[in-house]
Parts: sequence; C-alpha cells; structure tokens
Amino acid sequence: MTSRERVLEAIQHRETDVVPVDFGGHRSSGIAAIAYARLKQHLAIHSGDIYVYDMVQQLAIVEPAVLDAVGADVVELGRGFMLDENDWQPWVLPDGTSCKIPAYINVTKRGEDSFLLSDDGVPLAIQKRGCLYFEQIHFPRMERPFEDDDFADLEESLPYAMWTGIPTPGGHIPLTGEGLKGLAEGAKVLRASTDRAILGIFGGSLFEVPQFLYGMEKYLEYMALYPEACVRLSEKLTDLYLSRMEKWLAAVGPYIDIILFGDDLGCQSGPLMSTSMYCQYYKPFHARMWQRVKEMAPHIHTQLHCCGGIDPLIEPLIEAGLDMVNPVQVTCAGMDPQHLKDRYGMRLTLWGGGCDTRAVLPRGTPPEVREHVLKQLGILSRDGGFVFQQVHNIMADVPPENIMAMFGAVAEFSARRI
Repeated sequence: MTSRERVLEAIQHRETDVVPVDFGGHRSSGIAAIAYARLKQHLAIHSGDIYVYDMVQQLAIVEPAVLDAVGADVVELGRGFMLDENDWQPWVLPDGTSCKIPAYINVTKRGEDSFLLSDDGVPLAIQKRGCLYFEQIHFPRMERPFEDDDFADLEESLPYAMWTGIPTPGGHIPLTGEGLKGLAEGAKVLRASTDRAILGIFGGSLFEVPQFLYGMEKYLEYMALYPEACVRLSEKLTDLYLSRMEKWLAAVGPYIDIILFGDDLGCQSGPLMSTSMYCQYYKPFHARMWQRVKEMAPHIHTQLHCCGGIDPLIEPLIEAGLDMVNPVQVTCAGMDPQHLKDRYGMRLTLWGGGCDTRAVLPRGTPPEVREHVLKQLGILSRDGGFVFQQVHNIMADVPPENIMAMFGAVAEFSARRI
C-alpha cells in the first residue's frame, strides 16, 4: 500500500499492511521545535533549518527526511505553501536554538518578553522570558454585552484573538480570487509530490472561538445564563464558516483526503458541558458543516480535534456526521482504549491514543515507552479504524530516545502483522 491508501483503508475500518502513522500531519500530532531540533541531531539529519510554522505552540515543520525515518503516512496541506526562503524570518527559541518563523508573523520584543501583534499592532499574546509558548492576553469582545447581541460584527473581531488572528501557513492566504488560485495551485503541486494522505486544517470551532473572543470564564457563564444567545452565536459562526469553507473546499478539495475541524469539548475529568448542552448549542451546527463537506467533496473525511474526556459526547458527534476524532486522550475520564474501541471502533476512526504524552513519553524509559505503545496498538489497531499518533504534541522536554522508541514500537508491531 502507499501511505495514502493505507490511511484511507484504515478510515474505512479495514486492517492495513502496517499501522498508519501521523507525525506532524496537523497541529496536535506534531512536535515542539526545541524537541525537534534535538531529534534531528539524534537522527544525524543536518540538512535544513528548524521552521516554526505554529507560532503559538512553537511547533516545527517535520521535514521529509524525518517523516521517512518514523514511517509517517500523513502530511498537512500547509506544506504546499511558504516554500521560498523569503517567506521566513529568523527567530530564536527559548533555549537559544536558532529557527525560522513565517515572515507574515508580526512579533516584537519588549524587554525580555515577546509579543504577537495583530496586523495593526494590537498585542494579542505574550511569551514571557523562560516560557515555551505564547498565551492570549487580548479578548476583543470581553466587555461587550452578550444576551441581546445580534453578532453582526463578529467577523471583524476574529483577527484580534490569538488563535484566530495568528494563522499557520496556508491559513494566511486570503479567500479572494487571487488567493484561491494560489491555494489551489499549492494544493495541486503538493498532491503531485507525495503519496502521503493530505490533511487540510479548516478549524470551524463553535465552543472555543467564543472563549477566545469573550474569555473562557465569561462564555461558560453565558452558556448557563443565555442559551438563546449562545445558539444565535453558534448559528452566526456556522454561517461565517460555511461561507469560507465553500470557497476553500472549491480550491483545495480535489487535493486533500481529510478536513480537520477543532473544538476542545473535554477536560481531564470529563466533558466541559452536559450532553444536552452539546446537542442544543453545537450538534446541529457541526452537522451542517460536516454535511456540507460530504455534499461538496464526498471523498473527503471529516475529523475533529477534541481534547479531554469526551466519551458522553461521542455518540452525538457520530450522529452529527463525524468520521474521525483526535487526539484520543486516553488518560482522561471515560477514555479507556478498550472501552472506546469496543463501543465506537467500527463507527469512528480513533486517530491517536497511541502513546501517553502526559507521563509515559516524557518520563518513561525507552523500554517502558515501547511496552506501553505495543499495548495500545494491540487494542486500538484491531479491525482498522485507527491511525497512530501520540496523544497530542510532543513537548519540548521529551528525549529523542523516547520518541524513536515510540515509533520503533509501531514498526515492531507492524512487522509482526506482515
């Protein structure tokens, strides 16, 4: 099988020749740039720079040589863009490692801290000295009334929140005539250059974006106090997303295999809302977006990035039209791998759960990592419906020996199946 065939077979809940692997195929299956620099040294890969494509999370582009070394089967659509050195500017990571960041990023130093700015200079996020990531400091609608708002100017607020205002490569291209032509051309060239499955990140968050605009505490209060306004807001966001998505899919749809949405609905102890709240506030609107994908591009599979203990929400997510979920946070309440596989394994592809990144990957020994991964694979890979990735991104402190022990275990498990 080619990598693309392998991933698509797994999504169809059929066993593949070897276990399909995602490493860096989206913004929650990658690696912190500090850890990536050490991994390249460990692998004796000296070509290329360290390219930080996700400025907020400080994630590195995983280069083809590293993808080959770990047997990765997925690539993100963003790799079709920003291919000229002039598209990048120099930066220094918190540990002193030199790297490149997108040239369109508006970043400045003030004293010992770094700030991400909007295009017109509003500080959106801060990376304090010694910190590894950026944190949001500007919430553009925090002081706005909510209950009676018609949200008519919602789109104008999006450039002034960190997660919606600081795009990754590809996401920085405007959905105008010239921009859409560039998106289509970049996607087409990428498709012709690889046999890996191509994942396009769209976003479409209904629960998180209001938190970015109003602040998490306020929006959670509004969910309890103003249900009708919350539904209106989800409807307004969905209309906005559908307008964008239809243009975006018309350009890149022929060249991608998976579209990724995002909404972190859970935390360590379970969902961040009741099932009835999800079904009232979000399910109808997720369903509208996912149905539109299937109408426009039936070959594209829908995936949701959704952290936390989300077991009570998985059934309504499937009913809404979801094909896949990541990162399968197996240490959270209700997320036991055997339970997930038994209950949902033939109806939902579990894209993740292959290695615990909270305790095992950063603090285990390589033999402990190996044993853990082999156990996870024995449960999750049965009858397809599984793509291996670690639970969320590899953090900056993870030793390269553990990273390679993880991927080595996947290769070992696959060799036993051949």
